Order: sequence, then structure tokens, then C-alpha cells
Amino acid sequence: MTDVTTQREILLVPHFYRPDNISSAARAARLLQEAGIRVRLLDQGEPGAEQPVDKDPVLNQLERVKPGPDAAAGCELVLVLGGDGTFLRAAGVARDQNLPVLGINLGHVGFLAEGEAESLETAIGQVVERNYTVEDRMTIDVQVRSAEGEEVGRGWALNELSVENIDRTRVLDAVLEIDFRPVSAFGCDGVLVSTPTGSTAYAFSAGGPVMWPALDAILVVPNNAHALFAKPLVVSPRSTVAIETEADSSAAVAVMDGFRRIDMPAGSRVEVIRGSRPVRWVKLDRKPFTDRLVRKFQLPVSGWRGPRYT
Repeated sequence: MTDVTTQREILLVPHFYRPDNISSAARAARLLQEAGIRVRLLDQGEPGAEQPVDKDPVLNQLERVKPGPDAAAGCELVLVLGGDGTFLRAAGVARDQNLPVLGINLGHVGFLAEGEAESLETAIGQVVERNYTVEDRMTIDVQVRSAEGEEVGRGWALNELSVENIDRTRVLDAVLEIDFRPVSAFGCDGVLVSTPTGSTAYAFSAGGPVMWPALDAILVVPNNAHALFAKPLVVSPRSTVAIETEADSSAAVAVMDGFRRIDMPAGSRVEVIRGSRPVRWVKLDRKPFTDRLVRKFQLPVSGWRGPRYT
């Protein structure tokens, strides 16, 4: 937490291209400013292009910073107003400065958000009073190497790495490796390597299990694999997961959290390990993950009686 004797400052990250979110962002900025907290705005717009925030009398007065490692320097928290895509982009800005990140859902499902649009004022009040807790969410580190062993690129993910086939007219021939030993070879559309946080996202849609965020583990889910043994695997967080593509297979791409990309030439290899730095996640209440799962997925729970104690 920031020393109470210093000027408090928060980085605000709204969805830049949804005009209906702008009013919520302006309301959040106004509430923070009324509490004596300086607000900085992450500028995600195209240079020279007019943005909805330009027309708002509150937001257009804020200091703007471009995305980058120093965007949140000096702030105490990163506040995200939008959906999961906006949150994932903002999480990197927060992680660069080892700052907590709080999401308020203004999108659809918004599984990564701690608050909803209707509770915006309450959430801002908790931020002002520092009435929240922070937990670490596991990440993964990713490294891609060519067939010759040269590094092609590296990155990280909060949700998942998705190894995806570029040529949809062919299958991607891949070999899955755990702890430097081969597990299975198969043709597929791709392979997902997920954190517990990301288990409710792409990995879930591909047939993977839901993992509680407090669990330390890495989830591996082959995507549309043509193989007898191509089931999801849950492995140790200390394991190294690798996917190699065959030299005569098509090229692929390693996509982290849906927007960071590294090209994978045919015959390349991607290695995934537990991330060296977590994402610091703001919790506004002590409700269990079970409640969020039921609420976000609208799961049927009618008929539940709960424990009966004598």
C-alpha cells in the first residue's frame, strides 16, 4: 500500500471504444478525485484519432499515458472498467510495476472482474478506504525456440498460452512433452496451456476442467486432437510443459492471453513454466470462488439444502 502521507494516484483503464462505458469511467474518476486521489488514464487510442474520452469533460482533463512498463509507475492500484479483454491487457501494466489490479465488469461475462457495473460506487468506496485484500494469481512464462534451438521469442500469460495452427486446411502435427519426456503425439488444431485462473476461459471451451484459483497447477488441453489419448492433463506447477511441432507440419503461432503473439515456424518448440512474477489481484469480499462460478455461468442450484447439523 502507498504511504498515506503521499499523494495517492490510480491508473484508470476503461474500454476506449465503447461510448456507454465512458460515463462509468468518468463517474469513477470523479469519485476518486473527490476523495483526493489523483487519476491517470491509460491511453489506448490510435494516434491522431478522436476517441470517445475526448468528448467527456472529466476524462479529457486527466493525464494520459501510453501502455508500457512505466505506465503505472507511482500508482497504488490499476482500476479496470470493461470486460475480460480489457482486464488482461491492464494486468500486464500492473504486473510491470508489481501493483494490484481491480476489475469492474462492464462487458458480458466478465469472469476476471471483482465488481459489476451496478456496484461501481461501492467498489470505488472500498478503494478509497483501502478496504480490500490482495492475492497473488499464478502466471506462466513462455519461450519459443526454432528447430535449431535459437530463441524466437518469449512472453507470459495470466490466462493461457494457445498454440494455434495457421493453415486451417491441414492439421498441426504436435508432440506434447512434460518434464522433458514425451507424452503423446497427435494431429490437432492446437494445444492450450492454462493457469487455474484461465481454466474458465479458452481451456474450458476446449473441454478442460474448472480449476479453483487457489490451486497451484498447470493445465494442458489438446484442442480438437486426432488421437486416442488427448485428454486434458493437470500437472505440477514445477513441471516444464513443451509442445514441439513436426518439421513437415504447418507453421503455428503462440498466442498469450489472446493478444500477445509469437510466430512459430514449422519444427519449432514452445516451453512453458510457472511464471516468475504473479499478478496481484484485488479482492473486494471474502466470498468463495464457488459463488462466482455459479453466478457467472448461471449454474442451476435450485434444490440445494446445505449441511444439516444436529
